[in-house]
Amino acid sequence: MSQTAQDIRPLPVVSDRHVDPHAYPDGIAFLDGQYLPMSQAKISVLDWGFLHSDATYDTVHVWNGCFFRLDLHLDRFFGGLEKLRMTIPFDRDGVTEILHNCVALSGHSAAYVEMLCTRGASPTFSRDPRQAINRFMAFAVPFGSVANPEQLQRGLNVAISDKVRIPPASIDPAIKNYHWLDLVRGLYDAYDRGAETALILDFNGNVAEGPGFNVFCIKANKLSTPAIGVLPGITRRTVFDLCALEGLFATPADVSVAALREADEVFITSTAGGIMPVTMIDGSPVADGRPGAITGRLMALYWDKHKDPAWSSAVRYP
Repeated sequence: MSQTAQDIRPLPVVSDRHVDPHAYPDGIAFLDGQYLPMSQAKISVLDWGFLHSDATYDTVHVWNGCFFRLDLHLDRFFGGLEKLRMTIPFDRDGVTEILHNCVALSGHSAAYVEMLCTRGASPTFSRDPRQAINRFMAFAVPFGSVANPEQLQRGLNVAISDKVRIPPASIDPAIKNYHWLDLVRGLYDAYDRGAETALILDFNGNVAEGPGFNVFCIKANKLSTPAIGVLPGITRRTVFDLCALEGLFATPADVSVAALREADEVFITSTAGGIMPVTMIDGSPVADGRPGAITGRLMALYWDKHKDPAWSSAVRYP
């Protein structure tokens, strides 16, 4: 069917300035060699990090003006870059300086700080990842926790979803990544059941991890945490270090759903919140339904270690 001039609707006028309708946390980002407010830090819609989740990242927190275990986060970030064959124009000292600057310019004394690298975009929209130009960026925003103050006091209500974590044969879990659809589906399962967050399973049907956190269970004063198909979190490692100092036995092992439900204590670990108690699983209380003694002991020691210069490094504020 032919069209006349009257049939063709005029194209909308393209604005010379896109106004972003969204709100952003107060913070500072580093992108393309400059420091920007969070609302101005943007990437192309053609970036493989956006189109394919082809990216790696790491997060470190600042507490009372100090980074906590920054060296371990840098180790993992640069390891992810190597495994994904990405390159950035900064060495460890350069990335460290950028992170310090993001925090110092933001003015936050408690911050959630992220370093990340995307595959970038190809000038010809090629599907060959070797032709993409990798992009490094970083940002600092106010500190946030998986658990809010009330949940830290009473313990989290967690549901175990039947969703299965991406197996390590597909994606090396040591490479911190944005492949979260399995975790997000698990979260909605948890919300539908009245829980506050979720744990999902590994490919063998054992407990794996949750959205942004590892999990520990305690039985007869012995700690265990899932060993297979999970991100080896820095806070997870910190628990092992604390247990060694305290004379507690902790080991990575298969953790069945039944074992988690029958545990004496359960807690989760994340850079976003540290060590956080779990007191309800699938609608039933963990033991007596209150945060346990060992969990409380480790929580206190964890935050006390933030004062230790061997574990923390001061932000270089102006």
